Parts: sequence; structure tokens; C-alpha cells
Amino acid sequence: MNDALRRAMFDAHLTELDLSVELAVDPKTVRNWLYEGQLPHARTRAALTTLLGIDEGEIWPQLRALRAAKGRPTEIAAVYPRRTAISQRGWMSLFQSAESEIGILAYSALFLAEDARLVGLLGEKCDGGVRIKIALGAPNGGNVVRRGVEEEIGEAMGAKIRNSLALLRPLLQHDGVELRLHDTVLYNSMYRSDDQLLVNQHAFGIPAAEAPVYHFHKVENGEMFHSYLTSFEKIWSNGVVAEMAG
Repeated sequence: MNDALRRAMFDAHLTELDLSVELAVDPKTVRNWLYEGQLPHARTRAALTTLLGIDEGEIWPQLRALRAAKGRPTEIAAVYPRRTAISQRGWMSLFQSAESEIGILAYSALFLAEDARLVGLLGEKCDGGVRIKIALGAPNGGNVVRRGVEEEIGEAMGAKIRNSLALLRPLLQHDGVELRLHDTVLYNSMYRSDDQLLVNQHAFGIPAAEAPVYHFHKVENGEMFHSYLTSFEKIWSNGVVAEMAG
């Protein structure tokens, strides 16, 4: 029995059947992970750990040694070829795992704002004492305009941000939610849940949804998680409170 995997499934309120459906695998495959010690393929592990909101090293400790032997930083929990490879349940699980802080840094994050269940979850987490910091691009900012040109969607980028603001503003009714606007060149978008961080790379001419995502997990003496968090805080500190931005 893989007790760590079983506990993670229990904490995420997921059954064997849930996993098989979400990951598009046979239920027998899930049972093999649980009872036979079978190790999922790398891509499946990445989807599974995001779904459960846990580092793969906590479920399969042997992977930490393998990472170190291959020179791969232990901070990297998973890598996705594109943001759309992360399921809706995966995003829900990520934010559901937060106990102290959630951070969202993007230009529009419209894919999250349009998800009523996820927005509702953010409100619930805030009511439970979790601090939430959301930084979106200033709709008329020069860098937002430039990013719209890069993605070949022009003024639609500003419109996407305005849509997100309209959908997220109800969260401001909750104490502990802060929403700011920035006019920064974003080299990546970031989505934080306590000690977990998803970094969506930005690439010229490629929509963020089609660009790679790195899943980092905070570890002792790690550098990458800290570096990205420092970047997040610098942008956050220069942001303008959305209520005052008109």
C-alpha cells in the first residue's frame, strides 16, 4: 500500500475512480499505483501531483534521490508542456491546499476568473483566514498593449483584463483579499498556494495558455522558489490598488 498516495487522495476528497477519470487511465492502473507500488509515467505524475496538491517526492520519496542523481533541482515538482495540460480540478486542488496565502500574478488570468467554482473557492479560503493577493495588468498600460500585439490579439488583451476585474471584484467583499493592477513586463505568470508555485512561462508570439508551466515546491536551501517569490513581491509592491485605478 502506498500510504502517502492514499492519504493525499483522502485529503483531496478523490476516489480511485475520480483519479482514473481525471487522468484518463484505467482504474486498474490506479490500483497498481496504490497496492503494487507502480510508478506512473512522468507526465501522469505531473498531472496527478497537481491534482492532489502535493509534491511527487512526498508520494514517491525515491524520486528525490533520482532527481539529485540526475542533477535536477528538487524544487521542481513537475513540468507541463502547456498551461492547458493542467485540469480544472488540478487548479482547484492547488488553491484548496492553501492554509495561509494565495498569490496570482498575470496579465488577465481570465481562465481562472471565468471559473465560478474557483472564484467561490477563493472566497471560502479567504473566509477561512487565507490571505489572497491578485495582481493583474493595467488594461491601458503600455506593457499590456505590447503583450496584446505579441499574442496577435491587439486590444482584446485589455478587454480580457476588464472582464477578469468584473468577475473578481466580488472577492473584495471578503477581508483579506487584495486586488492590484501593474504595468510590468511579465516574463511569466505565477500562481502560488503556500509552498507551491506554478510558473507559466511567457514566450513571444505564443499565448500563455500554450506555453510551458513549471511546478515548484519550496524546499530547504532552495533558490528558485525564493527567486520567483521575490519577483512576485517586487511587482506587487509597485502595483496600484484596483479600487483606486478606475
